[in-house]
Amino acid sequence: MQKENKYSLTRNDIHENGIKAHLEHINREFSDGFEFLKKFPKSVTIFGSSQAKPEEEHYKMATELAGHIVSDLKYAVITGGGPGIMEAANKGAYDAGGPSVGLNISLPHEWNTNAYCTHALKFSYFFARKTMLTFAAEAFIFFPGGFGTMDELFSILTLIQTEKIPHVPIILFDSKYWYPFQEFIKKDLLERFGTVEKEDMKLFEITDSVERAIEIIHKAPLSEWWRNIN
Repeated sequence: MQKENKYSLTRNDIHENGIKAHLEHINREFSDGFEFLKKFPKSVTIFGSSQAKPEEEHYKMATELAGHIVSDLKYAVITGGGPGIMEAANKGAYDAGGPSVGLNISLPHEWNTNAYCTHALKFSYFFARKTMLTFAAEAFIFFPGGFGTMDELFSILTLIQTEKIPHVPIILFDSKYWYPFQEFIKKDLLERFGTVEKEDMKLFEITDSVERAIEIIHKAPLSEWWRNIN
């Protein structure tokens, strides 16, 4: 396993060193993150609950799907580097012999990078980490999760809706979990309050099929645009 880069910045550091040091630390996380991602020109980012256990169906499906992404498409798999669905996806990529990438976060209760990451980078800031997780993938896959998963999903939906990133596939895996989410958007946001457009309903696709997910990713164009940003 490649040694991970680890940042550590406390409130005392900010008070003692001032805002300049604080900004330098933020800048370092962004610059190191972008350089790190250049190693993986083709990738899929997988999100989901940190609470999923190896014996659970979502964990098994994430492992299977990540394995196919590596073996069938030759793409890297990127996750948040922690337990649950993240571990499952990294395990699938690792077992398939491909790049298994973890972008982890320093938390008050130590959250170690899972053992299946072949490449890892650790962040102090959620916003820097989320930028890297939502940047330049060929597709985003969401398994059921909690607040963090929803935060990441709505962030990516907003980025695509506002054309800040290309319209890459967003795949929501497990119809039993995601159909109520789709109905909420349709019945409340679209029809009742008019806060989204009809076209926004096409920003994601719900599936229970590994084969369908692989087909969607295979048809997606490569996200080369960001590598030319100055």
